[in-house]
Amino acid sequence: MKIVENEISFKIRGAIFNVYNALGPGLLESIYEKALAYELKKSGCKVVTQVEVPVCYDGQILDNSLRVDLLVDDLVIVELKSVEKLIPLHHKQLLTYLRLTKKRLGLLVNFNSDNIAENIHRIVNNLK
Repeated sequence: MKIVENEISFKIRGAIFNVYNALGPGLLESIYEKALAYELKKSGCKVVTQVEVPVCYDGQILDNSLRVDLLVDDLVIVELKSVEKLIPLHHKQLLTYLRLTKKRLGLLVNFNSDNIAENIHRIVNNLK
């Protein structure tokens, strides 16, 4: 993992705590997305929301594409949830996004929680 990605991850975590402390749990994912994007831009990060990721199968681009919630500094994917409980599929989804985009680091965050620190998960794509 590059030091740059770790530094970005640290900034993202700080922004997540700021958003969570201001808004609390239980809101729609889209609200957290807008607030987190704003907070990260305020801290000097380049943030793109709802990044379309084309899916290629057998050399063909499929009509359906995926959308990544946040891409920070073109290096770290942030996937946001506001659900009762994260399930293994959420972790696999982010890992798939990382593989398709050839990114190394992603953060999976569930804002619908009493303890946000326990609901931020680092997912690493060991590029091969």
